[in-house]
Amino acid sequence: MNEHLRDLSPSLVWRHFRTLCDTPRPSGQEAALVALLERWADERGLDHERDAAGNLLIRKPATPGCEQAPGVVLQGHLDMVAQANSDHPHDFTRDPLDTYVEDGWLHARGTTLGADNGLGVAAALAVLEDDSLRHGHLEALFTVEEESSMGGALGLAEGWLQGRFLLNLDSEDRGQVYIGCAGGADVLVSADLPTSPVKADERVWRLSLTGLIGGHSGIDIHKGRGNANRLLVRVLRTLEPCGVRLIDYRGGTLRNALPREAFATVALNVQEGEAAQARVGELHQELATELAGVDDGLRLSLEAVAPPSGDPLTATASHLLVAALHAAPCGVERMSIEVPGVVETSNNLGVVALEAGHLHLCALVRSLRDSATRDMGDRFRALFGLIGVETRIENAYPGWTPNPGSPLLARFRRLHQRRLGNDAEVKVIHAGLECGILGGKYPHLEMISFGPQIRGAHSPDERVEIDSVEEFWGLLRELIEALADEQMLHGQHQASSGA
Repeated sequence: MNEHLRDLSPSLVWRHFRTLCDTPRPSGQEAALVALLERWADERGLDHERDAAGNLLIRKPATPGCEQAPGVVLQGHLDMVAQANSDHPHDFTRDPLDTYVEDGWLHARGTTLGADNGLGVAAALAVLEDDSLRHGHLEALFTVEEESSMGGALGLAEGWLQGRFLLNLDSEDRGQVYIGCAGGADVLVSADLPTSPVKADERVWRLSLTGLIGGHSGIDIHKGRGNANRLLVRVLRTLEPCGVRLIDYRGGTLRNALPREAFATVALNVQEGEAAQARVGELHQELATELAGVDDGLRLSLEAVAPPSGDPLTATASHLLVAALHAAPCGVERMSIEVPGVVETSNNLGVVALEAGHLHLCALVRSLRDSATRDMGDRFRALFGLIGVETRIENAYPGWTPNPGSPLLARFRRLHQRRLGNDAEVKVIHAGLECGILGGKYPHLEMISFGPQIRGAHSPDERVEIDSVEEFWGLLRELIEALADEQMLHGQHQASSGA
């Protein structure tokens, strides 16, 4: 599968990326890929080990003459976001990705591509394989479950990494280098809500909201795109005068992806059917107008269906749940003052599900300030506490505090200017890079993050600009050699001075 990738340049990187495309690796199911990489490392005589969290570390000794250079850690995550269009059946636990090239970009048919962070992983593997590269001691750290919970980084073994510099290869913009990121936490709401049977004067209907672009819940949160959960709850709220009662609800599939679709089965008073359909038609136009120029594919419909096996919520429970969801924080909360143009705090109402009276909600709060993350979680507790529903805050992880005076950053910027003729933009990202967690466990590490040009991450529109991969590869190789050479020269200068 994906044979055409071998024709792309740099071939060493694309060959490893092809392996990742052919090997299913959704979050939490990276074991098969880890085993494959362990066999690859054994074939090349490279030392490797796993920690208790399932992370994989592969080591390569320094090039002869570079033994005194501080070590470099190449870091990326093995898992990918598993998103497919509803009309494109794909089993992410079994099926390889189906990639194709169009207008200089690589895509996957109907699914996410996994360039986030597959190309960073592929580049790290290519570095390990490239025996023409001059380098100090190398460590390639491949973490697991980054997209679902940051579980790999949070559970990373301490005392494991020996390197001085860490190159995180999980950024998505050519010409930019990242030195800080948001922290975050998962907000989980769950409850068993009271139900009662469909009444004789009620009829069952199916609400569908589809066609949104979706995207990354951090990088794209400020772009004004629709959130299917936010919008369908708004529709449900508007239909309350029609006596709506929720039977089931399904919206979004991942807490870190903007939900593109949401569906609800509802019971309505039989005499309110025509009014409800008319109101849905009006709402379709209202929402389409509001999203015009940003999310133009919105589709909203209400259709009569056969009664399901489950009972609807009671009128009171349905009203309270819709009200709480309607009031829940969603989107950008505050922009940063210290870092203009960057979101400081946001929340993505990522997954909402109701089945047989059981509610499950998973939201992802992000912030450059850990205190704001905690406060947003507490707001959820307060809101859902008003309707007697429990809220839990889990998988909290810290942000990465910027260090604009970093010597590693200065080296990268000089290299970028010399190689490409322009300075790299220094950025802070409103997304959950693992650097904050890794820095907490290994405070001696000096870190930057950079990568190729990826667009549409966390959605089936994900794509990577092919030329940017070659640029990324060239920067990575030259930076590794520059770190080794500068340290060698520094060591030689110290030795001659001491003599």
